[in-house]
Amino acid sequence: MTIRLALILLALSAVVNLGFLVAAADWWIVPGALLGWYLADLMSGAVHMYMDYKPCRTGIGLDTLYFYEGSRESAEYIAIRDATFAKLGPFERLVFDFKNHHPRPDALGRRDIVRLIGSSVLFGTLPVSLLLNLACLLLPLPAGLIATAVTFLVGTTFAQYFHGSLHRADVPWIVRALRRVGLLMTPADHAHHHATLRQDFSTNNGWSNPLLNRVFAHLLRRGRLRPEGLEPERSGQGLSV
Repeated sequence: MTIRLALILLALSAVVNLGFLVAAADWWIVPGALLGWYLADLMSGAVHMYMDYKPCRTGIGLDTLYFYEGSRESAEYIAIRDATFAKLGPFERLVFDFKNHHPRPDALGRRDIVRLIGSSVLFGTLPVSLLLNLACLLLPLPAGLIATAVTFLVGTTFAQYFHGSLHRADVPWIVRALRRVGLLMTPADHAHHHATLRQDFSTNNGWSNPLLNRVFAHLLRRGRLRPEGLEPERSGQGLSV
């Protein structure tokens, strides 16, 4: 119920922001929108990189879930999953979901849109969109800046949905159209990330991957990101990746 209320509030806030954009419209809308779309892609990659390599909390059974070898539809697995997830906060569960996605990428594609974008809306884009409403009311913001903010909010709101669509065949026509013009990336583009887990973290359109690939290499060399973080640590022993 909380997520659905947040989605309704975001939709209303977006309409207000679009109203301010139309009122201030000039030719700066186009470069502003493209900049916002780039920044949303950059955000998707930065979050993806962080979540992939952030270690999970140990000693609560996440390793049992991750390395479970039986059916994930079985009563045993579901009981273990529910008991383990009850110990996690929303952020910790999101961290685990990113790691669990790597060996089972198609599972992400099967999730519904509300589950995919809910956390992003509740903890990110709704508060930012409301702040943009307030800023537009109080300040004479130029159209280019509003356009940057609006497209950034759209791109970050739907980032995880765009990610999920890379792991399913039946995508809406709008996703296919945006892929054709290069505004969204294709599954073949995203496959480069899954091949190594060391490159191409951005999942909207990949425009920011050249920059983030350099950032990742630097952080890995400095030890700020460690390969051990890619998987939950097995109880009683470390993992080599």
